Amino acid sequence: MVLTLYKLDASPPVRSVYMVINAANISGIRFVNVNTLEGEQLTEAYLKMNPQHTVPMLKDDDFVVWDSHAISVYLLTKYTDDDSLYPIEHKKRALIDQRLHFDSGVLFVALRAAVNPVLFWGESSITPDALMKIKTAYELTDKFLTDKWLVGDEITLADICCVATISSLNELVPIDSNLYPNLSQWLERCEDEEFYKKGNQPGLEQFSALLKSKLS
Repeated sequence: MVLTLYKLDASPPVRSVYMVINAANISGIRFVNVNTLEGEQLTEAYLKMNPQHTVPMLKDDDFVVWDSHAISVYLLTKYTDDDSLYPIEHKKRALIDQRLHFDSGVLFVALRAAVNPVLFWGESSITPDALMKIKTAYELTDKFLTDKWLVGDEITLADICCVATISSLNELVPIDSNLYPNLSQWLERCEDEEFYKKGNQPGLEQFSALLKSKLS
């Protein structure tokens, strides 16, 4: 087995995979840095493996998969015997999958709308449209949190993937605990988890510093 994760530490999707690795105690992974700000994801060799030229990307011997959610599910279902983060019970797994799609289709869309113009297009502020997307993302997530965690009373993959994105959004637009009390308390609980401290916090600090250097 040769597992290789191509990554950029500041990337929220990369950080979600880091948290999975930490939470599930998966070892033996080789890490390769890909500086997307310098275009290293556009080399011929990288594009041959991943035409979408994204990070993270996982290579397991001759098998290649990208997208943080797909990578996380692959790692949990192949390299662990514990199904607590991604239970096999159909209804609970369906809810987790729904939250993962929510992360891709709503949370990360809001983050990308705010960050891409700043990092890649020379903008010095967040657009009103992007701010509205972030507000909608916060409102919806707050409504989902009827229990302690996003899917019931135990941490699952849903929390790990969503907190990577939401903690990044929080660096752009701090979560108002009066408007979004459930979301604010959930983020605090996530921040107390060891996998968050090891897998998310260091890269989040890099992400925050990068944004501050670009924003006026």
